[in-house]
Amino acid sequence: QVQLAESGGGSVQAGGSLRLSCTASRDTSSGYCIQWFRQAPGQEREGVAVIHTRTGRAAYADSGKGRFTISRDNAKKTVSLQMNSLKPEDTGTYYCSAVPNYGSGCGLIGAAGMRYWGQGTQVTVSS
Repeated sequence: QVQLAESGGGSVQAGGSLRLSCTASRDTSSGYCIQWFRQAPGQEREGVAVIHTRTGRAAYADSGKGRFTISRDNAKKTVSLQMNSLKPEDTGTYYCSAVPNYGSGCGLIGAAGMRYWGQGTQVTVSS
């Protein structure tokens, strides 16, 4: 069992930056895909970025390429999502999720494929 806790959400103006953090309840360095999803009101949850905890390989949705950076610090059991040049369409609840993976990389995974979820943190970007 892995419990995940997100932090770092807030309200910013368009063009601003936020850094979200996801802290796990136990060591995940052996091999997990940890993925950030976001969900806007009335919309489905969509994957934003994912990272493999052992190799550090990452993948991004087109919406975040060039603006978002996902990273991990296994010593702190934390995965972070640095979001720059934020746009109003980035507004939503951001969720951290995890699933074991004994390979070497993760592509973006659908919500049904994730095993553990955090409670979410709200990001609001105003124009």
